[in-house]
Amino acid sequence: MVNILDGKALANELELRLQQDINHCRPKVNRSPGLAVIRVGDDPASEVYVSNKEKACHRVGLESFIFHLKESSSEEDILRTINLLNNDKKIDGILLQLPLPNGIDEFRLLKEIDPSKDVDGLHAWNLGKLLKGEPGPRSCTPAGIMALLRHYHIPIESKRVVVIGRSILVGKPMALMLQAANATVTVAHSKTIDLPNLTNQADLLIVAAGKPELIGLEHVRSDAVVVDVGIHRINVGPSNISNTKKPSFRLCGDVRTEEVKSKVSAITPVPGGVGPMTVTMLLVNTVNRWQFHCGLSSTLSDLLP
Repeated sequence: MVNILDGKALANELELRLQQDINHCRPKVNRSPGLAVIRVGDDPASEVYVSNKEKACHRVGLESFIFHLKESSSEEDILRTINLLNNDKKIDGILLQLPLPNGIDEFRLLKEIDPSKDVDGLHAWNLGKLLKGEPGPRSCTPAGIMALLRHYHIPIESKRVVVIGRSILVGKPMALMLQAANATVTVAHSKTIDLPNLTNQADLLIVAAGKPELIGLEHVRSDAVVVDVGIHRINVGPSNISNTKKPSFRLCGDVRTEEVKSKVSAITPVPGGVGPMTVTMLLVNTVNRWQFHCGLSSTLSDLLP
């Protein structure tokens, strides 16, 4: 029977742990951890993501500060907000919600975030620390995947791993974290030739391609472990509910889950797999930065790859 790597269940466990750590440490420093999220424009998906992060903060006892800037905001407007937050001692973590409106240079803005408050792990300084194997904030999605694999006792050392996707958000930091855990890692992408031949060599397959249901039965070896990073909303036609003709949707990942479940040994569900762990690792990073800024010993080092 396939093992379902339940990210939602683990995220709930970790939220309780974070809540306990905050309650224990707060009297010593007389303030809660503070997370600031900068959202620019009115992208609907970003609105949902920011709302989920705000709710998660409230559940564990973080203070959340949401800065919603207009679509027409200039880079200078956003930079002023970043500089304000860099100098605010109530703020332990700063997250710039992506994507940004067209014409805005996200890399210029990301490098202006104080590296010690970069809870998304995207500042060049922190990416360099990851490359060198030094401690520091880690990108939330790959860090969440590492925590999920550890929790379910999925072996990584000496295993052959294929990562599909080479983005700075997931693919590249994921490969570095796996290499640091002594895996043999291959990164595949849109230009990779004969993808099934490559992926069939993987003991662990991590799919962050951003393409709905790209990976099927022909791509996985027997008893492989599959981590599906993608989440997509697919239009399945008009709905007959209440005599309306509104379109109905289904959620899917980058993997054709039902097709491969009979062949693999473990897989993450969509939804409920990687997504909840990404949000939880943002909280972990923020609490860790709070402890660092306040001179407290870290209670979360086991969760930080």
